[in-house]
Amino acid sequence: MTTRRDDGSAGDADYGAIGAGYRDYRQPEPEFEVAIAAALGDARTVLNVGAGAGSYEPSDREVTAVEPSASMRAQRPAGLATAIDGTAESLPLADDAVDAAMTTFSVHQWGDLEAGLAEMRRVARGPVVVMTCDPDLLDRFWLADYAPAVIATEARRYPAIERIVAGLGGSARVVPLPIPLHCRDGFGEAYYGRPEMLLDPGARRANSAWSFLGEAETDAAVERLRADLASGAWDARHGALRTQPHFDGSLVLVVADPA
Repeated sequence: MTTRRDDGSAGDADYGAIGAGYRDYRQPEPEFEVAIAAALGDARTVLNVGAGAGSYEPSDREVTAVEPSASMRAQRPAGLATAIDGTAESLPLADDAVDAAMTTFSVHQWGDLEAGLAEMRRVARGPVVVMTCDPDLLDRFWLADYAPAVIATEARRYPAIERIVAGLGGSARVVPLPIPLHCRDGFGEAYYGRPEMLLDPGARRANSAWSFLGEAETDAAVERLRADLASGAWDARHGALRTQPHFDGSLVLVVADPA
């Protein structure tokens, strides 16, 4: 069962509390947009589930957006379609209503993953595209040394890739998405070569896993990072990442064509 919060947020994070300013840090990354466009193929009508502030919605296709959080819907730019208030588990569309369906950084928020995936498959005539993180690969990120609770929280929240594939019918392909150094979408691993960004409270707030830590635990993690940046200890261990063009982290696309 999906829990709805006061602002309509569904899932375990309260976007009424943490969603303000989200779009300042979470802009669509062009390299990921290219990969999503390729996965959508020639679809002209696209459903975006858990659409948030509109990142990754293709501008050259007809998009229907569904988003439960009022805070996130309010941040959508004027040029995008108004998002429908709804959840993945009960999409307000008829069978085979759109050419394709997509969701980005959303499946870990769903109350019932299998129901949401089945709904996406039900309404899409063509491909279903899911951008998510592989929980088995999250510990590749150096943040595990400073805020292990953030990594552990993400690992608990993100569903196993095998489960997503099974929920989409078992024949989906998994496409790794290397993360560029100056990634515009500020999810955690986007800062692999820009560690100072995670000293910014706004950057952390735009990553919902931080909201599950208490204030003291967050402060301790941030101070460890701040101290190691000041002393040079971070650079001694990870400094090569500052110029590494891409990072092979946990980000993937799961793409399922109809049976």
